[in-house]
Amino acid sequence: MESIPAEKKTTGQKPIIDLRSVTKVYRVGSVDVHALRGIDLQIMPGEFCCIIGRSGSGKSTLLNMLAGLEPVTSGEVVINGKHLERMNQSELILFRQKYVGFIFQSFNLMPYYTALENVAFPLSFRGVPYDKRMRLARKALKDVGLESHMNHMPGQMSGGQQQRVLLARALCAADRLLILDEPVTGLDPAATQDLYKTLRYLNEKEKMAVIMVTHDMRGALREAHTILHIGRDGWFFGTV
Repeated sequence: MESIPAEKKTTGQKPIIDLRSVTKVYRVGSVDVHALRGIDLQIMPGEFCCIIGRSGSGKSTLLNMLAGLEPVTSGEVVINGKHLERMNQSELILFRQKYVGFIFQSFNLMPYYTALENVAFPLSFRGVPYDKRMRLARKALKDVGLESHMNHMPGQMSGGQQQRVLLARALCAADRLLILDEPVTGLDPAATQDLYKTLRYLNEKEKMAVIMVTHDMRGALREAHTILHIGRDGWFFGTV
């Protein structure tokens, strides 16, 4: 099923995300539970894609596979030209560190680190020198509008500001791809608009591809180039 308008496929660009007949089946006792059924999907560089669907439909499972955190049962997951389903765990760790920035609901800030330290910390696992880590972290915080909050602790910031620190941390790991799981959940309307504004800037000005699970249908309709609907039991309904 086509998910990108035809005019986007004539630019000569290769998709940054290319899913081919992807399925995910969990074995629960003697029963096979189908989380995803035969998804074909292409996301192009610089595209903003929102994924919608009921709770339990497989949205977060899809994001986990895109981040290399969950293996597919069958099919191919190609990101930046690299086949994730062919990688071992060590290769997947290196892949995530180099290519993907992600914000999942379970990934929290370290409470006793400043915003700057929280953003820079993951870069240490790549062996990035201290001065470069700080420079990259400062740029990322500036890009998300938190230049004046670099030395604040998480407890000194609002929920929306903390979410933007997470976004800055993801930016330091991203190579043109951001993956977000319900980033506006729990934010008030003003903070939600601020986050969307930042994502729009990164998408339009920095040409970041953004793929985001959300229950905010109004925001998805306003912001996204493509909206994907995953139905009950992992059936992919295509674009809205």
